[in-house]
Amino acid sequence: MAETPDKIAALLDVAHVLESIAVPYALVGGVAVGIHSGVPCATADTDIAVLSTVDRAALGQALTQAGFRLVGDFQHSSNFRHRSGEPVQFVFDSAFDPMIQRAEHFVVSGTSIAIVRKPDLIAMKERAATDPARRRSKALRDQADLELLRGDVPEPDEGW
Repeated sequence: MAETPDKIAALLDVAHVLESIAVPYALVGGVAVGIHSGVPCATADTDIAVLSTVDRAALGQALTQAGFRLVGDFQHSSNFRHRSGEPVQFVFDSAFDPMIQRAEHFVVSGTSIAIVRKPDLIAMKERAATDPARRRSKALRDQADLELLRGDVPEPDEGW
């Protein structure tokens, strides 16, 4: 395993795997917030929404064959670890399916990456921030992400 988890390598490998098995997806979460807001966000993992109807066993097999390691499987998500050590969470939620279908694309190192549109990411973050079952620290992070997405972006030279 590499010394530092590599978000870019993990994202590129995910995109290649999902494209190879024709699974629609979109980058969501903190990495997507950073791209849409222009402000890098501290985030523990890379979050990928995939269609809720995907064959999860086939997805898991394709990821495992590509060098990802399954570390947790839950009702609405599966957690994998990329060979670099980067945690990658795959989210399965029917509410996200239309958002995945509307995803935009951007290019990283010659690879097209699907990313949820900014209005859809705001809707996802609003839902998460108001979920009473969500851990408070995560809900607060979601609220901060919403402010970034709505334009409350710090100036490069602003002080405390």
